[in-house]
Amino acid sequence: VKLLKIQRQMFANEKSELTAAEYKRLVNAAGNSRISFVLQTICGTGIRVSELQYITAEAVEDGRAVVSCKNKTRIIFIPVQLQRILKNYIKKAGIKSGCVFVTNGGKPLNRSNIWREMKMLCRKAHVNPDKVFPHNLRHLFARTFYQLEKDIVRLADLLGHSNVETTRIYTIETGVRHREGLNAVGQILFTT
Repeated sequence: VKLLKIQRQMFANEKSELTAAEYKRLVNAAGNSRISFVLQTICGTGIRVSELQYITAEAVEDGRAVVSCKNKTRIIFIPVQLQRILKNYIKKAGIKSGCVFVTNGGKPLNRSNIWREMKMLCRKAHVNPDKVFPHNLRHLFARTFYQLEKDIVRLADLLGHSNVETTRIYTIETGVRHREGLNAVGQILFTT
């Protein structure tokens, strides 16, 4: 019996990866609603949906949130631009302390609340609903950070991954850049 070797996935599926332009259309379609600020918080920090409850008025003021989840504690930094945006939202919403994103009943928003609100934005934003779910915002954050910094170890720390191989999954691109690079090599090596 021969073992079948399968090469790890090299490229992300273009039909499932949310682009920065699509993300911006979603945020614009959401306007000044709560879901707009949720989208910006998840995508601007790379947090998991389950960690959104740790974004409190106090954390926004401090510029960092302490997340305790799965027997781990880590710090989530809130970028200055996002901090400014969230401070305005907190002021307008009349939030004095505690969790920033809550239901009408005062409980922290959960995955299903966020999922439903995100899906409702798709038609208005002209974004394929198959690409729109909270975890894809985390992937977009990771790809964007990696494109800028090229530091997978620091990205792993920011995402709360103990294994860089897990982080590598988040940085997989669609192959467009690979094609562009190959075409540039072709222009140098081939004549015609």
